[in-house]
Amino acid sequence: MPPVDVGRVTVDPSALEAIPQDTCIEFGILPVSRNKDVLTIAVSDPFDVLLLDDLKRRTGCQIRQVVGSPAMLKRALEKVFQTGEKQVESLLGEVNAEGDLEVKVDESNKVEDISNLAVGASGEDAPAVKLLNLIILQALREKASDIHIEPGDKHLRVRYRIDGNMKQVMTPPKSILSALISRTKIMAQLDIAERYAPQDGKFQIRYEGRTIDFRLSILPVVGGEKAVMRILDGGNLALKLETMGYESKSLADIRKAINAAYGMMLVTGPTGSGKSTTLYSCVHEVAQPDVNVVTVEDPVEYRMDGINQVPVNPKRGMTFAGALRSILRQDPDVILVGEIRDTETAEIAVKAALTGHLVLSTLHTNDAPSTITRLVDMGIDPFLVSSSVLCIGAQRLARKLCEGCRQPIEVPEKELLTVGYTKDEAATLKLFGPNPQGCGRCNMGYKGRFAILETLYIDDGLKRMIVEGRSALEMRAHAIGQGMITLRRVGLLNAMRGRTSLEEILRVTLED
Repeated sequence: MPPVDVGRVTVDPSALEAIPQDTCIEFGILPVSRNKDVLTIAVSDPFDVLLLDDLKRRTGCQIRQVVGSPAMLKRALEKVFQTGEKQVESLLGEVNAEGDLEVKVDESNKVEDISNLAVGASGEDAPAVKLLNLIILQALREKASDIHIEPGDKHLRVRYRIDGNMKQVMTPPKSILSALISRTKIMAQLDIAERYAPQDGKFQIRYEGRTIDFRLSILPVVGGEKAVMRILDGGNLALKLETMGYESKSLADIRKAINAAYGMMLVTGPTGSGKSTTLYSCVHEVAQPDVNVVTVEDPVEYRMDGINQVPVNPKRGMTFAGALRSILRQDPDVILVGEIRDTETAEIAVKAALTGHLVLSTLHTNDAPSTITRLVDMGIDPFLVSSSVLCIGAQRLARKLCEGCRQPIEVPEKELLTVGYTKDEAATLKLFGPNPQGCGRCNMGYKGRFAILETLYIDDGLKRMIVEGRSALEMRAHAIGQGMITLRRVGLLNAMRGRTSLEEILRVTLED
């Protein structure tokens, strides 16, 4: 039987009329086209002969089957029948009818399974509860990283962060704000009576057979309270370094650093640039039964088997520095420090790297060479920096072009030379851009993100420059002479390969 990509199929309206909507949703089938008395339907299970006979009898047509994946069929059915929009409309109808709502308190704090929430699913009775479930479910389906629920003058604003960009998805009436925020607090076991102080918590949702962690932050703002939920889906975590898409030199530098007996590797970049994912991948690579790995994080984002993960809790006196001191008495081989925020943490991490431990951590700087001057500015002796640091990586995340709808673009040669391409490259390269309308499988021409990484391995020449107090600019020039590929250059190479667009690279990287 022929396979079909149902996400790109234009459905024939006459085919949809042949089979009722409820039947399509119940059995996960999509009528695709109709030619007189031959009806073509997309199915995920082509061996269900009883269903096939039933459809023949109901429609009076010969049934031609094509095969689609269950997940794609599910998304196509939602798009064709607009089940998500209809659910939202019906729930908001209930909200408007009932006004301010009280939410049932769920004392059991159970992990809820929302995988099969569909039209007509009962759940709990309160519309606010069902609406929040729907907001979370839709965010998971769209692979959002954050959910924002914000109060406005007359309406709430629900937005998702997808591939780093914000997208508004619905505007419920403001009358449901208190019920919706109370429901999020109940799920995270926060104080629902406290409305004038920030609160932080976490909860779990079971979705499609896996448990997903959510971090909740409640903040009092003008007009009420704002809730932000960070989605930590371990199922989306790529833990193999070779799957991260790094340049071969960058990958070799990282592997050389994490296979060293001792020393420090730092990954730098702004918030949300994938630093933690890179560090987890490094830890996953070195974690063996004969290696003791301990992490100190604020908070622990993803649970990893066989690794001792320590959460920071400043309220109880557990700071990065305090936890790091305790970890050093736990006989570790590899230490992951979530972030070096102050001089005390930096000093302990450097000393740990010099006394036989492999230390992995992050820092907030713009590029790899400026990380060295930042450590010196924090009060670390240049000699200790040159002796302890093995490798520094600066990272950004760029959106990937959708391969199904990307389109070739023409860029003037002068502009290509300005952004950093060579004359030979500018004469022959072919660049692609996003389709602004997108297709059924992407978000306005982009789908997913990938990491752009520059790595600076500390060689003998750089060690001398650090001790001599040379500037970041001089160290950068030396590193480029030794073969370092800068962030901008890595981005330009990926644009040449058609992986992303030139405008995206110019957005996320600085000029060399």
